This record gives sequence, C-alpha cells and structure tokens, in this order.
Amino acid sequence: MSVMDELARILALEPIEVNLFRGVSPPEERFRIFGGQVVAQALTAAYRTVDDRICHSLQSYFIRPGDPAQPVLYQVERSRDGKSFATRRVIAIQKGEQIFNMACSFQVPEDGFDHQSPMPEAPAPLSLKDDNERWAEVWKDDPDNLKRWVRDRPIEMRAINPINIRAPEKAEPQHMLWFRAAGDLGEDIALNQALLAYASDYSLLGTALRPHGVSFISGVQSASLDHILWFHRPTNFSRWHLYVQDSPSASGARGFNRGAIYREDGVLVASAAQEGLMRWRGE
Repeated sequence: MSVMDELARILALEPIEVNLFRGVSPPEERFRIFGGQVVAQALTAAYRTVDDRICHSLQSYFIRPGDPAQPVLYQVERSRDGKSFATRRVIAIQKGEQIFNMACSFQVPEDGFDHQSPMPEAPAPLSLKDDNERWAEVWKDDPDNLKRWVRDRPIEMRAINPINIRAPEKAEPQHMLWFRAAGDLGEDIALNQALLAYASDYSLLGTALRPHGVSFISGVQSASLDHILWFHRPTNFSRWHLYVQDSPSASGARGFNRGAIYREDGVLVASAAQEGLMRWRGE
C-alpha cells in the first residue's frame, strides 16, 4: 500500500452510529497522534453530516495527547443548519475522555467580492531539496536516525532556508516551504481540504522556535495547543502550494504562528493560525 493509499484509508472514517465515527492511526513509531491527522479526521467527520456546503473555517483545541495505538471516536453535534451556513462541533474521544474538539462552519457556495494578498517571491519548488534529501544530510553520521527520518511520506515538502535541527542557529521568525500531497486523490473539495488540514500542522509551530536558536529535538517541549484554518478558495492539494509562515510573538511558554497557503499560480487558498507550547527543558 502506498503512503497516499494509507492516508486515504486513515481519512475514510468508519461510521458507528448517527453522528458517530471511528478513526485509526497509521502504523508509525509515534508516542502521540499527529495533530494534523486529528484535525483532518474531525473535519471529515463533520463533512459526513452536511450536504451541498463547503467548509470555510475551523477552530480546534488539542486537549490531551492521543494514543496512536487506540482508535479515536469522533462525535459530531449538529449545532445549526441555516439557509446559507451550517455549524458543527466535533469531539474526539479516547478511553472515555476528550482529546480534541473542533467547531467548524460550512457555507453554500455563492459569488461575492473578491481580493487577496499577493504571493511572495519564492524559488521554484523543484529547485529545492526535498525533506528526505535534507534528512539524509542531517543524519548521515547516525544510521539509526537516518533510517527513522528518511522514508516515504504522504506530504512532500521542500523548505526555503530551513534550519539544521541538530545544530539550530537563530533566524528570523519567518519561514516558507513548498508542500503538496504525494499523490492525486481527485478534485473532491472535502478530501482536498482534509489533506491540506493534515499538512498544515507539520511546520507551523517550528516558526516560533527559529529566533531562539532551538529546535524540537534540542531540549524544547513543544506541542500544538490549538489550530485554526480558513479555507478561501477550493484547490487540488496534489499541486504545489507555498506555505508562508511567521511568528509575531512568543511569551508565557507559548508561541503564536500564522500561515498563508498559496497555490503555485499565486492563488491564496487558505490561512492558518496556531498557538503552541514552547517549554524549555534544557539539553
């Protein structure tokens, strides 16, 4: 099974009862469930309860670490169905406790005013090293980590001015990377939004670490606390997208991060915001 087939399987939730779905995690060596996976599965669960509407925003909180060895139950509350908008609340449950909750809003497609910020200049994606090439250089003297890090992934990423996670140096709290799904799963809007939601959690928190000369493997306890997405325009996430990220503030052991996601042709398709835990634990 390819990594994209595996991701499609993960997003294909099992219906248990009306408004209740079950999701599983891939067989990876993780001590907690990847946050982007929970966001994507919760959005998929919400989509199962709406008709002819498209998600335009979601706001979510990570409450407890999820256990990847256990299934997750997604309970959807149908908060409101209006003429134009529908609102859903999704609660993710493991072992009888909430690990995550989300509120999301859906809208019937309609025309209206249209403008966007321009996409920044950036090197072409294929002119940059992909993550496996970068990890191969970073871990070339460490066979165990080399085997762990260099592997097929469902999301292809090519970073612009990445830091060396083993020897990070202070940098501006700004970061850009190209990313896309590793395979084309079609034009379905809901599925492509779920893929984008999944990928949007990969690098956002690391932006707040850059000005402090640390990385998530250098003595910092880090975790996503919340995750917000606004979907502006439909897209096929198998195309290249530029993820423009910045971190205006860090305080109180938390880092705040923002992101703008542009299609390669310059169309702004989504915006993101996230606050994450940044607690120094020392070397």
